[in-house]
Amino acid sequence: MILTFSNFFSFPLIRFAKRLIVITSFCLIGFFSWDCSSEAQNNSTSFAKTKGLNNLSQSEITEIFRIQTYLNSIRTLTSRILQISSDGAFSEGTLSLAKPGKMRLEYDDPNPILLISDGTHLAYYDKELEQVSYFDLQSTQAAILLNKNISFSSGKILITAFERGPGVFRLTLTKGSDPLEGTITITLSDAPLRLKKWKIIDSQGIITSVSLINPSFGLPLESSLFNFEEPFKDLENQ
Repeated sequence: MILTFSNFFSFPLIRFAKRLIVITSFCLIGFFSWDCSSEAQNNSTSFAKTKGLNNLSQSEITEIFRIQTYLNSIRTLTSRILQISSDGAFSEGTLSLAKPGKMRLEYDDPNPILLISDGTHLAYYDKELEQVSYFDLQSTQAAILLNKNISFSSGKILITAFERGPGVFRLTLTKGSDPLEGTITITLSDAPLRLKKWKIIDSQGIITSVSLINPSFGLPLESSLFNFEEPFKDLENQ
């Protein structure tokens, strides 16, 4: 079964639909809103509402392209994650991603969810219910982070907000093809530039925030991490 974010909230199993909120993270990949120290810096933060690169100063555009170069340099990522959604759900887990398009997110108990992307589809496996659903990866905001190359000037990704504070950047993005689908806000530290958090708001208004804990970048990852086989199918064939 293949679902998209525009219709999965009509899925009849309410318990299952609630758990599907974790998809928006992708997680992976939704990140935390500002922590208390960041909120305290708001008065000294440069903020720009924009579509694309319009209304940004030259110095802000320079920073935007520095961030673009950095994000495109990330080929693999492994990290523990901390995730909070606007319905109050709290989860921890382990994230692995390899561009383009491959991701694995396995939550710690008692959350029974496993998410695996093979580059085309995102498999959602509920170990407790023994149910699997498949999502079109490109229907998720997370696809932005999993693209081989990100371009902020192509029109495919629109910058809707940019914040710059002491040692931190926050960049809010949406798809140029469907701006109403949702947004992803990426938080990076500076000096050195480093991906720290992201927050995804989907078309239903659900907010999923994810924070990376002790991330590692550029390590080789086994391709088997991103292969998914439905375990109960093996039992049916016996």
